[in-house]
Formats: sequence, structure tokens, C-alpha cells
Amino acid sequence: MRHLYKTIKMRKWAINLFIFFLIFSVKQSFAQPGQRAEAPKNPIVEAIIDEANNNSQLEQLGYELLDKIGPRLVGSPGMQTAHDWAVNKFNSWGIDAENQKWGEWRGWERGITHIDLVEPRVKTLTGTQLAWSPSTPSKGITAEVVILPLADDSIAFQNAIKSVKGKFVMISMVQPTGRPDDNWEEFATEDSFEKMKSEREKLQEAWYERLSNTGYNSRTLPAALEEAGAAGIVMSNWSRGFGANKIFGAYTKKIPTIDLSLEDYGLLFRMVEHGDKPQIKVTAISKETGVQPTFNTIAEIKGTEKPEEYIILSAHFDSWDGGSGATDNGTGTLVMMEAARILKKVYPNPKRTIIVGLWGGEEQGLNGSRAYVEDHPDIVKNIQALFNQDNGTGRVVNISGQGFLHSYDYVGRWLSAVPKEITQHIETSFPGSPGRGGSDYASFVAAGAPAFSLSSLSWDYGRYTWHTNVDTYDKVVFDDVRSNAILTAILTYMASEDPERTSRDKIKLHIDPRTGEKAEWPTPRSPTRRGGLD
Repeated sequence: MRHLYKTIKMRKWAINLFIFFLIFSVKQSFAQPGQRAEAPKNPIVEAIIDEANNNSQLEQLGYELLDKIGPRLVGSPGMQTAHDWAVNKFNSWGIDAENQKWGEWRGWERGITHIDLVEPRVKTLTGTQLAWSPSTPSKGITAEVVILPLADDSIAFQNAIKSVKGKFVMISMVQPTGRPDDNWEEFATEDSFEKMKSEREKLQEAWYERLSNTGYNSRTLPAALEEAGAAGIVMSNWSRGFGANKIFGAYTKKIPTIDLSLEDYGLLFRMVEHGDKPQIKVTAISKETGVQPTFNTIAEIKGTEKPEEYIILSAHFDSWDGGSGATDNGTGTLVMMEAARILKKVYPNPKRTIIVGLWGGEEQGLNGSRAYVEDHPDIVKNIQALFNQDNGTGRVVNISGQGFLHSYDYVGRWLSAVPKEITQHIETSFPGSPGRGGSDYASFVAAGAPAFSLSSLSWDYGRYTWHTNVDTYDKVVFDDVRSNAILTAILTYMASEDPERTSRDKIKLHIDPRTGEKAEWPTPRSPTRRGGLD
């Protein structure tokens, strides 16, 4: 009996095990309500992923563009070198490319900047001349440093300004600390942190009053000091991060304008306040090169079935020149070039035409992309989709429908082919609202074309690399850039293969709370086609 009982028990166990595996296999075969059945693998998608991961060209492209060529200020030799490099690179991959002229700009070439404190002691200072700064003589300029004169009002300032003749004038507020606020928050006592912020606020108010009493603004003040005979302009545009300053353009025409690190600017400021009359020697060599043509680099993989419908891979090519333009927008450029290279290799005969647009003059107002929209209405009206990447090195974490009513339908279809390890980081907002600026996709949205920003994870972009002196190769996170190239290539492939044309229907815009009136869709704006030449 005991043996018989054991045998029956074993048979029941075997039957239960069989039922379990049967149920398990059925569950694997049919998706349950609320679940998505796993889609069969797409060989093109798999080839895109394999090529991106196992034959990536990103690091090499990054070295050539960011280290070897460097910054790409509009109108500079570096910008022209970059355009020619990109055309040659596309051609080497079998992709037709050309530089399309859209305007002209003031030509300027950066040379050596060297700044030394020579009195009351000797120290080499960290800083650079701003873009379009006038050159010093080859032997440099040595002069005393003074702080912007204090005056009760603009009339009194006209008398006080006479004291700047022959001197370098400091026009920025001195910072009470070179530590970012989050560093204070982590290490300081609460009382100490609050005290520092209170002192900084008082300094800001006092400096704002000093500037206001001159009767000039940040753009017109340097020119007024130049007219008064100043030897040069010294500023420090701190980015609120360790060692990071924003570097933009000069507003002087004859005397140099330099930006100093927070640390060295503070050193000079304190010396002036203590009556030690510091002197600096500035050698800032630059060259005006006259009127220079400006371009967009345009590459094309011709479509086979619907060649007059287009997917555009979009990134601005130009940069400011404080660093090497690595994350603004070298990384976006690398994403689009690498995506195009991969597609040409694994998907050489797309149904729709794929265009890569590397735009010039974005930093001065989306000029290259606005010119393209204005000059190519036939292409713009037939855009299936545009994908733009601009804001830094991070992996894409947000995609908005940009106010296109049915954008969820088609962008959602395309995203379904992207690996989960990429899409799991992406938040989408459909239909979203139309972008009105910020980057080149907005030029196309304004024209009614379905254009989408692939918006990136921050990596402290705004504080440390956006328009700063430390926007360099070492800040690039290539794993994230590679992820973005895969995402872009797959979205482009899916948009090309989609049997449906994307809808351009727009949402009904809400009431603007500021005006009380219904908001309007942005309208196309004409570019500045002659910059810095007036």
C-alpha cells in the first residue's frame, strides 16, 4: 500500500508539472490583456544596432572634429575647415554632400591670448579674448587695471569715465565665492550658506545700481569706455560651476575685450579695492578676414520609391569658441553623421530620401536652418519627419509631439522598433506644444513641418558646457552619444519605411495667460544673411 501511495503521488506530481509547463507555454505564445507581445526581430534594426556597437566611428569623428579642427565660430577659418571636412567624410561613405551658401558674415580669426599680472607681483592669469575682439599690438598692452567708475547718475558718469583713459576697465561684479551653490549646500552650515547668499545678493544689487547709473547697458558700455580711451575691457562671465565661464562676443571695435577666470578676476578686483594698483600685460592676437561666405553642409541618400519625400537629420554645426564646441553642438553633429553612415551601410536604398542638415549660424539666431526653410519650400512641404539633437552629450530622455495632433500615432509606431534599453529612459509628451526657438527644429515647426527635438539628459550642461570655456572633448559621454545615434538611425529607418504619410494637423492652441488671447502657431522668420558687417 505504501508503495502504491508513493506511485500515485509521483504521477500526480508529474501531471501537475505537465500542466504548469503547458500553461507557461501558452502564456508565452499569447499576449495577455494590457501586455504587448514581443515583436519579431527586424533585420535592419538589428544591423543598425550591431554596426553602432561593433564598428562605431564616434570617437574618431569626435577627435577629428573637436580636437583637430576645434571650435566653429561663424565666419572663422575653423568653421570653413569643418564644412569641408564633413563633405569629404560623407563622400568617403558614399553619401553625396555639398556646402550650400546661405549668407555672409564678418570674418575673424582667433590667435594667441596671453595675460599676465606684472604688478604688484608676477602671475600668469587664466583667460581669453572674446570672439571678434580687436587685436592688441604684437608686443601686447601693459596698463593699470581699474574697476568701472562709480557715479550717482549718468550725468556724473560722463565726468567719472574720463578716469579710465589708458587703463583696463573691469566691468563685471566680483563674485564672493567660486564654489557652486550645491557645493555650499553639501558642506557649509546652514547659517554660513545663508550668509553667503545674502552677501552675494547685496553685491548684485550694488553692482546693478553701478551699471544702471552709467546710462549704458552691457552692449553699449564697452563702446563708451573705448570712446573714453580705455586700454581694454576685462570681464568675467561666471557660469556658476568650478572653472567655467561663458564666452561670447566682444562689443569693442578698437580695443581688446578679455574674459578672466573667476579666480583671477577676483584677485585683480581685490587688489584694486586695496589700492595696490595692479597692472596686467595682455597679448591678444586676432585677425579680421573681411566678408566670409556662410554655409550649411547638406548630405543626401536618395530615396527609391518616394524620393520627393524627406526625412531630415538635423544638427547645428557652428559653435562659440571658448572651448571646442564639444557638447554644443559637436555631439549632435556626431549623432547625425554616425546615423547617416550606419544607414548608408545597412539600409542603402531607403524608400524616402534621407537628408542630413548641418546648419551654420545657429548661435546667432537659427540662421542656417531658417535660410534652408526659406530657400527650399519644395523640400519643407514634403518632410516626413525631422529629428534634431542639440542640447548636450546625454542620452535622449524626452521627445515632444511639437503640437502636431496625430504625432503619437506615427512617432509611437517608430519608437516601438527601438530597443527597450533606449526607450526606457525616454519620456514622451503628445501632442505637446510647438517649439518657438532654442534650436533648429523650431525653424521647421514654424513652417508646419513635423520636426522633433531629441532632448538629452542634462549632464550639468547649462552650468558647465553650454557656451563655456570647458566645452571640450573630455566632457563627451560616448555611450550616450552612441545610444542617440542608434535611436536616430532606427527612427529614420522606420519613418522611411512607413507606408503612411505623416499628418500635419495641429492642435488647437490654448489661451495665453499673459495676454488673455488665443496663442498662435509660430510663424517662419527670415534669417540674418549678413552678420556683423554693419
